[in-house]
Amino acid sequence: MLYLFGLVLAAGFAVSVAAFAGALAQGRAVASAMEAIGRQPEATGRIQFALIIGLAFIESLTIYALLIALFILGPRLPVTAEIIKLLGR
Repeated sequence: MLYLFGLVLAAGFAVSVAAFAGALAQGRAVASAMEAIGRQPEATGRIQFALIIGLAFIESLTIYALLIALFILGPRLPVTAEIIKLLGR
């Protein structure tokens, strides 16, 4: 039972750290892009294109972290009946 608790806690912590880091990275990227557009308004199109590609990469890394956590959890979690039996003890 302790193993199951540790596994779920570790996966949840990993996904939350990935989401937090992704949010910070996206915030910094958008702030830098807005600053660059403010300095060079004529380069807005190129900056926006690079920003959108960068945001997509950041978001994909967060989604990969979620998928890896689900792949780690998936085969190791017991069936619901087994969990109820363990909790009933």
